[in-house]
Amino acid sequence: MRSLTRTEARDRAASITVTSYDVQLDLTQGEEHFESRSVIEFTSLDGHDTFVDVLPASLLRVTLNGRLLGVETPQEGRLFLTGLRASNMLTVDATMAYSNDGEGLHRSVDPEDGLVYLYAMSFLPAAPRIFACFDQPDLKSPYRIKVTTPPEWIVLGNARATQTAPGSWELVVARPLATYFTTLVAGPYHSRSADHDGISLGLHCRQSLAPHLDKDVDELFTVTRQCFDEYHRLFGIRYPFGDYHQVFVPEFNAGAMENPGCVTFRDDLIFKAQATDALRTSRANTMAHEMAHQWFGNLVTMRWWDDLWLNESFAEYMGYRVTTDVTAFNDGWVEFALSRKAWGMAADQRATTHPVAGNGAVDAQQALSSFDGISYTKGASALRQLHSYLGDEAFLAGVVDHLDRHSYGNATLNDLLGSWQRHSDKDVLTWAWAWLQTSGVDTLAVAAQPAGGMAVERHNGSPQDVSRPHAITVSWYRDGSHQESPLVLTGPSAPLALESYDGSGLVLPDSADESWAKVRLDPSALAVVPDMLRSIDDPVSRAVLWGALREALRDAELDPASYLEILEAALPGQDDQTVDLLLNAAVSYVGTFLPIPSASHRLAGVASRILESSRPATNRQLVAARALIKVTTDSDLLRAWRDDGSPEGLVADDDLRWRLTLAMCAAGQLGMDDIEVERRRDPSSQGALRALECEASLPDPVTKAAGWQAIVSDRSLSNYSLYALAQNFFHPDQVELTADYVARYFEEIPRNATLRTGWVLERVAHFAYPRYTVTPEAVQLAEICLARSQLDPGTRHAISDNLDDLRRALAIRERYSSSLSQRSD
Repeated sequence: MRSLTRTEARDRAASITVTSYDVQLDLTQGEEHFESRSVIEFTSLDGHDTFVDVLPASLLRVTLNGRLLGVETPQEGRLFLTGLRASNMLTVDATMAYSNDGEGLHRSVDPEDGLVYLYAMSFLPAAPRIFACFDQPDLKSPYRIKVTTPPEWIVLGNARATQTAPGSWELVVARPLATYFTTLVAGPYHSRSADHDGISLGLHCRQSLAPHLDKDVDELFTVTRQCFDEYHRLFGIRYPFGDYHQVFVPEFNAGAMENPGCVTFRDDLIFKAQATDALRTSRANTMAHEMAHQWFGNLVTMRWWDDLWLNESFAEYMGYRVTTDVTAFNDGWVEFALSRKAWGMAADQRATTHPVAGNGAVDAQQALSSFDGISYTKGASALRQLHSYLGDEAFLAGVVDHLDRHSYGNATLNDLLGSWQRHSDKDVLTWAWAWLQTSGVDTLAVAAQPAGGMAVERHNGSPQDVSRPHAITVSWYRDGSHQESPLVLTGPSAPLALESYDGSGLVLPDSADESWAKVRLDPSALAVVPDMLRSIDDPVSRAVLWGALREALRDAELDPASYLEILEAALPGQDDQTVDLLLNAAVSYVGTFLPIPSASHRLAGVASRILESSRPATNRQLVAARALIKVTTDSDLLRAWRDDGSPEGLVADDDLRWRLTLAMCAAGQLGMDDIEVERRRDPSSQGALRALECEASLPDPVTKAAGWQAIVSDRSLSNYSLYALAQNFFHPDQVELTADYVARYFEEIPRNATLRTGWVLERVAHFAYPRYTVTPEAVQLAEICLARSQLDPGTRHAISDNLDDLRRALAIRERYSSSLSQRSD
């Protein structure tokens, strides 16, 4: 499908307005296709020709104002319309294909019971795979949707679904919606309902997950109620879309999608296995994030895709703020500092970095290929900075002003900045240019000044000549106590304002994690880091310190052996969430940023120490056990846990058994027959995916060949099946075995664009990247691939980002080669 350009969207929005959609879907036509009728009433403002977007399996009949049009295949997903009147009615009848890639109308069969589940994911460019439409965010319209289903199904969507007869449903959405968040959910879903403050609430999942939803139903409804109350308090604007359903659907690509009135979530957020506290916190935050979108994104929608960051940055900021302030999951900002910022910081230092706002993309595909950790976490951090700069009252007043002015319509960044400017005496426009329209990460450091005294210095990390203001807290830690002071850094440096500072201990800039900057630690600071990590009480400040170590490691400024030594010394004394996030991050660095041969053994030692000191049946025990399974090279331990029983307090559920099986398969201790036994033991959809993961991980040339062929050529595989194979194909202990597939990756993965589209195409390119081959030759292969002019933007982005990580891993090896060889035992 041809990507919509910004110019085309602007011209079409100036030429037409959409009055209404009347969509009819017949979902009883078999396993591969469904029937779709789209009746669109629209006004032509200038009489110019236009086009409607549609991607059918076959086009059956098209009429415009009663005039029959030809039904030849639309050109690149576009059906051109000529001879328009002032008021027009377009009817498009088509046969559409169900999808297995998580976009369009996705059809999934649960292998556990054979039941069929459908959900619509309309995010660009998938809506035309469901119904003919003018697919751009600023052509919003009311909808009427009629659906024919098997009689035992239920139907959910953007408005309350009414069953008019067995298998016949109707939804009427009076408020205007953008095409990209129009949704439909249909199937024999299990449902739980409740009410809160006049809003009907629903939770839904597959029947096979019903017991697991039911055990968490109180927690899920409690978080929902708490978030609604807080958003109503903060915004003073009632939730505008009627009922509020949260549907946990199979094989969903994203974490969730904010469809008005019917939010869809990936259904692994319904926990079949024991869930760590970090997972529960993440789920609560995702719920708060999607609810924030009901106001910022749905009530007011961006005009063009390069302002999509506004939706996500705002929801990211508000989600963490609200989850931390009003739910039981009050450690969300720790997770943000340790995990989410790591994602965004990496993105902002890559060749693909871009400003938070206004990336200048000429078409929708380019705009969305730059939709990454910068759009979420850097944008959220910038909003935290703006909050500190304006103060809470002015910040929220500007948000409410923006929502009031543009309700049910579209807006731009300038509209939002204008609202903040009306409620503040600060120079919002200058702030916005420095923070939102430039790229790169500043670095903050404490340094002695030539004239005496100490100062916090800001080193510009942007390719532009920009001086970003940083409103931060600076803390001085010594002898188990600390002193903190606010600091607004508007130039290259600012003197420390710490009373009686004598040079001892540790001075930590941005200790409350209020800004977006790397913190550089000098050698004297690094020397006291292990002690400080054990003595600093505030988990957010500790997270800032851990983040400084992470960035120094990635920048080849910290010897990986030293990083491991600090982990060994300090991590066992950290809180559960920090242990969970950092230990798993460190395990993921093995073979790349931690190239020490003994890294796995040493990380296993850390996990073992934490496990041995944990009380049975606690979150900490679960965190340590899972990390140990992932990293240990002790085959006897894995086999003992799998065959003879796990440690006291650790539940021996399907999840634990699959984790052990995966580790043993990757080590060559188990084979295909063993996997088949486990597959029969666990016939669920999760069991099927876990079996694919195990198959892909086997150190067997024949199995590798079959797995690779599936990744690059099998159209029938679902998105989740592809991810299971791609994520487990390359392994740090199988570099020689998979050496021939490195060059094949750069030849064959780009050709996936002929098989797949959108999210799946980019994700497979990322997951299947040969990241453990850290050689100059691998760099050269990537560079040659990226030099091709005809490369899908998502694939290009994935390869470029992984190339950046590869160069960093290579720089670490080159800089610390002698140290690594001396300290590898």
